[in-house]
Amino acid sequence: MRRSFVLTTLLAASALSACTTAPTGPVETAATAPASATETATPAPKPQIGDFGFDAAGMDRSVKPGDNFYKYANGNWEKITPIPADKSNYGMFTALDDLSKTRTRELLDAAKGDPNSKIGVAYATFLDDAAIEGKGLAPIQPWLTEIKALSSKAGYAALAAKAAQSGVGGPFGAYVGPDDKAPTVYALQTAQGGLGMPDRDYYLSTDAKLVEQRKAYETHLAKVLTLAGEQNAAARAAAIVAFETQIARAHWTRIESRDANKTYNKMTVADLQRRAPGFDFATYFRDLGANTPDVIVAQPTAFTGMAKVIGAAPIGVLKDQLMVRSLDNFSSVLPKAFDQENFAFYGTVLSGTPQQEERWKRAVDFTADAVADDVSKAYVAKYFPPATKAAADTLVRNVTEAMGRRLDALDWMAPETKVKARAKLAAFTPKIGYPDRWRDMSDLTITPGDAFGNMLRANRWQQRYNVQHLGKPIQKWEWFMTPMTVNAYANPVMNEIVFPAAILQPPFFDPNADPAVNYGAIGAVIGHEISHHFDDQGRKYDVNGSLTDWWTAEDVKRFDERTAALVKQYDAYEPLPGLHVKGELTLGENIADLAGLTVAWDAYTHAYPGQQNAIDGFTPEQRFYLGWAQVWRRSYREANLRQRLLTDPHSPSEQRAWVVRNLDPWYSGYKPAMGEYLFLPPEKRVRIW
Repeated sequence: MRRSFVLTTLLAASALSACTTAPTGPVETAATAPASATETATPAPKPQIGDFGFDAAGMDRSVKPGDNFYKYANGNWEKITPIPADKSNYGMFTALDDLSKTRTRELLDAAKGDPNSKIGVAYATFLDDAAIEGKGLAPIQPWLTEIKALSSKAGYAALAAKAAQSGVGGPFGAYVGPDDKAPTVYALQTAQGGLGMPDRDYYLSTDAKLVEQRKAYETHLAKVLTLAGEQNAAARAAAIVAFETQIARAHWTRIESRDANKTYNKMTVADLQRRAPGFDFATYFRDLGANTPDVIVAQPTAFTGMAKVIGAAPIGVLKDQLMVRSLDNFSSVLPKAFDQENFAFYGTVLSGTPQQEERWKRAVDFTADAVADDVSKAYVAKYFPPATKAAADTLVRNVTEAMGRRLDALDWMAPETKVKARAKLAAFTPKIGYPDRWRDMSDLTITPGDAFGNMLRANRWQQRYNVQHLGKPIQKWEWFMTPMTVNAYANPVMNEIVFPAAILQPPFFDPNADPAVNYGAIGAVIGHEISHHFDDQGRKYDVNGSLTDWWTAEDVKRFDERTAALVKQYDAYEPLPGLHVKGELTLGENIADLAGLTVAWDAYTHAYPGQQNAIDGFTPEQRFYLGWAQVWRRSYREANLRQRLLTDPHSPSEQRAWVVRNLDPWYSGYKPAMGEYLFLPPEKRVRIW
C-alpha cells in the first residue's frame, strides 16, 4: 500500500506474535464480581501480568505521575531490564517478538524433516549456513556478471527493473495498489528511492553523528566491493556515496511525503518521461510487468531531479550501486563475510545493535516472509481459536460505538459532516485475526539446498503477485500483515481496520485482567486504528475510501487549529540532546494515540458504568492509564532512537505515554499539580475527538 497503509500502523516495524482468548463482554473477575459471587464461585484465574493485568513491581513510585508518567509506570522495569545484545531496542513488543519466533520455530521444526513441506524446506535450507558458505558467490555470480556486462546506459532501466523484480531496491519504487481517487480499480504507483541509508538527512545533515555514519557507510560499500573481488573499491565507494547524495538532495522530506493530496499525481507514463528525462520509465515499468499507460507519482519534482542525476551519472557508478545493493540484499544467503559486513553497518552502525540474532531466528523471519500464507495457516490453526476471533469482534464493536458517540458530541464539526462521518464509521470493515481466504502460493518453487534461489524466487513471486492486480477487481480480502504480527493498521482506501491474531495477548489483552487495564491497552489500540480514518490524512478519504474533500472549510479550519497545538506540543520534546520529536512527521500517530485513549475511555465507562472499585490501591482511571503506559515500555540504543527520530512517523514510546497530559480523566485519576512537567491547564489540553 501507499501512504494509507505505511503511515497508519500502530508500530513502525514489528513482527510479534502469539495470542490468548479474549472475553466476549465485560469480564467478571474476583476483583469485580459481587461479594456473594466470590463466596460460591471458583475464583477467576489470575492475569498473566501482576495482580490485575499490570506489572506494579515495574513502577517507580518515587517519580510523580505529573512529572513523567512513563517513568512512574515503568521506571523500575527500565532500570532492571537490559537491552539484549541482539536488539536495537527492547520492550513489550520485542519481548513478544521473541515469543513469536519461538512458537513459529516449533511449527517449522516439525515441518523441516518433510521434503513435501514448502515451509519446512525453506526453513531448513536457510538454516544450513555451511552449505551456503560452501557455494561461495556462485549462486549470485550470473547476476553480478550481467550487471558488469551492461555497456550502455540505454539498458540501465531494464537492468534496474530486473533488480527490482528480485527484491533489490532501485532508483524508484513501483507497485500496484488501489487508486486513491478511484478505489474500485488498481493503479500503478511509484515513489522516490535510490538511497542506501534510511533518509536524506543521513547524506545532507551536518550533525556529527550522521557525518560519522555517512563515513561508515562509505567504508561499508568499499568492504562489500572488496569482498566481491572488485578493484579500486575505496574510490568506487566514494563515487556511490556522491551519487546518492545528489539523489538525496532531490528527495522530498518525509513530512512532505506524508501528505495524501500532494503525493497523488496521476499522469501518463509519457508525461512522466517528459517531466523527468534521464531515465527510461516506460521500459522500467514494462519490464516490471506493469505495462499500463498511467501512473500515480508520489513526488513529481523529486523524480525530475533524480532522473537528471541518473542521466548525468557515469555508467560505472550505476552498475556499482546495483552490485552492492544486490550483495547487501542477499547477504543472509551468501558467504558469512557478506552477512557479517551487512550486519556490521545496518545492524550495529545504524541501529547500535552489538550482536546479530541467532541463525534460527532469522530463518524463522525468512520463512514467514517468503512462504507467508503457508506459515500463517499453520500458526492460526494452533494459536488462534475461533472464540478469540469472536471476542475480538465484540471489543472492536464496543470501541467503534464509542467513536460514534464521540462524533455525535463534537462541538467543532458541522452537522452535515457528522452525518457523513457516521456513515463512514458504519461502513468500516474490521478484520480480526487472519484473512478469510489465503493466497495460492503453489506456484512458488522452494528447492532443498538452494537458499539463494529460494530467496530470489520468493522475491520475484511477491513482485509478480503484486503487479498482476492490474486490471482485476479489488481484492478486499487481502491483508498486509501476517497473523503472527503484533501490530495493527488502518487502510483508508479500503475503509478497514486490521488486527492480526497475535496482538490479542498480554499486555495488550488478557481475559483474566482487570477490564480497565484491557481497555487502556487493547481498547486504546482499537481506538487508535479507528481514529486513523479521521486523522489529518485519513480524514481526507470518504465513506467509499476515495481521496476527496468532504469536510466543510470551517471543519478543516477548526481541526487544523487543534492539530497545530499537538504539533507544537510534540515539537518541544527532546529525547536526545539537540534532536527533537518532529511534530509534523508524527502528527497522524499522535492524533491516533490521543483519540484512541479518548474513545477507549468512553467505551470502558459505557461498559462499566459507575464502577469505582480500587484494586491494589489503584482506581479505575489510574488502572486504565497504567494499561496504556505498560504497552509502551521500551528502551532504545542511541543509534536506533536517532534513526527513529529522523524517519519514524511514530513518537518514541516515552512520549507516546505522555499523551495522557491532554486527557481530563487522567487528571481526575492522578491529580498532577500545576508546575509538574506534564501538567497542562484545561484550556491548553488538546481536544480533538
